[in-house]
Amino acid sequence: MYISRRFALAGLTLLLIVVLTGPAFSATVAVGSCSTYVNFATIQQALDASPAGSVIKICPGTYKEQPDIHKPVNLQGIAYAGTDRVIIAPPAGGVVTNSADVDSAAPIAAQVWVHDTTGVTLSNITVDGTGNSIADCTNLVGILFENASGVVNHVAVRNEKLGSGLEGCQSGQGIFVQTATGNTSTVTVENSSVHAYQKNGIVSHDAGTTLTALTNYVQGSGVVPSGNAAQNGIEIAFGAKGKITGNTVVDNIYGDTTIADSADILLFDAAENAGIFVTTNTVGNSQLPIALVSATAGLDDGVTVTGNKIFGTSTADAIDVCSNGNTIKTNMIYNSAASGIHFDESCGSTGNNNIATSNTIVESACAGILEDVTTSGNTDSPNIYDTVPFIVANSTSKCTIPAGPALAVTNTTNIPLATGASLSKKTVHKFQP
Repeated sequence: MYISRRFALAGLTLLLIVVLTGPAFSATVAVGSCSTYVNFATIQQALDASPAGSVIKICPGTYKEQPDIHKPVNLQGIAYAGTDRVIIAPPAGGVVTNSADVDSAAPIAAQVWVHDTTGVTLSNITVDGTGNSIADCTNLVGILFENASGVVNHVAVRNEKLGSGLEGCQSGQGIFVQTATGNTSTVTVENSSVHAYQKNGIVSHDAGTTLTALTNYVQGSGVVPSGNAAQNGIEIAFGAKGKITGNTVVDNIYGDTTIADSADILLFDAAENAGIFVTTNTVGNSQLPIALVSATAGLDDGVTVTGNKIFGTSTADAIDVCSNGNTIKTNMIYNSAASGIHFDESCGSTGNNNIATSNTIVESACAGILEDVTTSGNTDSPNIYDTVPFIVANSTSKCTIPAGPALAVTNTTNIPLATGASLSKKTVHKFQP
């Protein structure tokens, strides 16, 4: 039976339309010209044309666009002709506002915006904020998940920062996950690199958000001048929950040495007794490697911090426990500028009913474990101590670190907390998550 060429081509065209548009089908397509798949010139064109569940393979090159992803899709960079680098960069006119913070409604300019969907995978891609051209304090974000779930794997996010004169803006997040009331977001970030951010590396906010941060490398800028945005490496905050495991997080240091304002790993009003784990991370060369901060009663308690390697704090404690009912075990702590572990009363009826056992604390300027005078119910032994001036001390008698100004934990405005007038050693918190 003979079939005309015209009929055959028409049939192939019809088949392609069905594959790319039919609701029951998915497709594999490409961006660029390095494959035999159906090719598109831009990532957004491929996203718009492909049905849910499609695989979009991106050829090496630089793509100056802001992809909007609102359906399940697998977006993956591929190697070709000896190259393996896919860069998503700002459009020629700069990054534009495309979303708003679900809590404050403040504008967000996301280079990759994933929203209102599940099943999104991003892999083997670099997101670079260089040349974003933002002229105000709009929050620049490399990858934003809003009311969305998925996986970020083997991705690099870098240079998420504003230009000269805007260093004090609370802007510049590497990977940001947030969830509006009544929604959920479950995101895994793994095997990825985040660095050269202005504010935070990997951050999750809001009840309904679950973040798993696994074996990532997150590097702050080192000492940032006082008045600039204080950096945090990995953060779970405002009712979010999750696990932070096997990461390396370093170099988050705020320039004002009288306050503890930057942390490698920060839990700030995280979900209460929600099975949050901070385990087997390597953190240090920082101001405050691990901070558990409860600025609101009934949040951020019950966290497990185990098996971490912590080194070289610049001005503050290695593990600051400004909440209650936490378990701090089998951590290796070296060279703390204050204490190894601090049961901290300064967040308001905090530092109570914690367990700190089987930790090794080597060389601290203040104490192995510092327990503020109003704290109670804590277990502080057995632990191993080497070259610490005091094994266990309280704030009024043993530590000689000078007092700072009044204690406060802040979000965007100062929230005064109980200070305890008798304290002679004060770690001053002024976190802005």
